Amino acid sequence: MNEPMNDLRKEEKTHGMLCHVLAFCGYVIPLGNILGPLIMWLLKKDESEYVDYHGKESLNFQISILIYVLIAGLSCLLLIGFVLLPAVLIFDIVAVIIATVKANDGIRYRYPLCIRLIK
Repeated sequence: MNEPMNDLRKEEKTHGMLCHVLAFCGYVIPLGNILGPLIMWLLKKDESEYVDYHGKESLNFQISILIYVLIAGLSCLLLIGFVLLPAVLIFDIVAVIIATVKANDGIRYRYPLCIRLIK
């Protein structure tokens, strides 16, 4: 699973990488972390099985992060959320950067702590 796929075209790697990078739109546009990867996935999923994989993985992770942020936000009422919320956001940034690099290297990356809703 962590070995590079050698038969990929450069644009497949680029589109796979963009499925992850576009998640950073969520820091500028509300729900952009889901809309960015969703749009890329919908546009390119039929052209490449590699892009289809990374698009689903990115969407599943960003939906999971949204759930974790909502839970951490609600737990602010119990004061523990003030620690959880920054931890979730830092985890999101680090995981997306790792997935971006792996996708650009032609590796199928699986996010940790990801709820896989889209199969």
